[in-house]
Amino acid sequence: MGLPFLDSFSAAAGRGVWHADELGLADAQVTATGHAALDAQLPGGGWPVGAMTELLQSTPEAHVWRLLLPALAQAVATRGGPIVLIGAPYEPCGPSLAAQGLPVEALMWVKSDVAPARLWACEQALRCADVAAVVAWLPQARVAELRRLQLAAAQHEVLLFVCRPEAVAQSASPARLRIQVERCESDSAQIELHILKRRGPPLASPVMLPARNERMTALLAAARLRRKLRLQQLGSVPVGEAASSATVVRIDAWKGGPNALDRIAVVA
Repeated sequence: MGLPFLDSFSAAAGRGVWHADELGLADAQVTATGHAALDAQLPGGGWPVGAMTELLQSTPEAHVWRLLLPALAQAVATRGGPIVLIGAPYEPCGPSLAAQGLPVEALMWVKSDVAPARLWACEQALRCADVAAVVAWLPQARVAELRRLQLAAAQHEVLLFVCRPEAVAQSASPARLRIQVERCESDSAQIELHILKRRGPPLASPVMLPARNERMTALLAAARLRRKLRLQQLGSVPVGEAASSATVVRIDAWKGGPNALDRIAVVA
């Protein structure tokens, strides 16, 4: 019996081969990020489900919610939650998140400063069928530990985001997707997303996103205006100085009350 001619394989084989100069197709489920400019640069058009996405930042709290909140809100709506936060550096602002579609009751905050405890909690959360997504701050995690988390996410098809310092950008990682998140130096109203690892060619320029969504920007502007008008009515601050004054207010995330969104605007 003669061997089939090589060209007979070319069409079928070509459909399953990824070329390194092309953006790869997702080989599993994805969740839209909620940012069209970012979706356009990701394989499948969204965050990979059942795989690790690594976020590298200079400070652990910077821009995480701005970047992840649309997808987390969608995950809760689809799977019922909860979202497990492991080692979050600060207590999330519940009223602010709720105003943007993520209910406070869907959040589970695991507090621990011990690295092994964070890793254990992360792995257990990934193995829980009810969990919609896991966001973990693991600055000291080693490659072997991250690989174990990647495997757990794949086995249970959970969204997994791991936040690490930008100093590890040159280190090896099993993450399917790695993004370095920075504030734009030339425009503080923008953030830069440098895609360090994806299934596709290197990205020559960063993806730019607004530092705040439109609704939150409007709320902050309205709160600043109300505060400015109150101060002018009281006569405590001259009109010309009202815009330059500043007040720091501690926000209790879980007891914010009906006016909590106004107090988000802590700088006039």
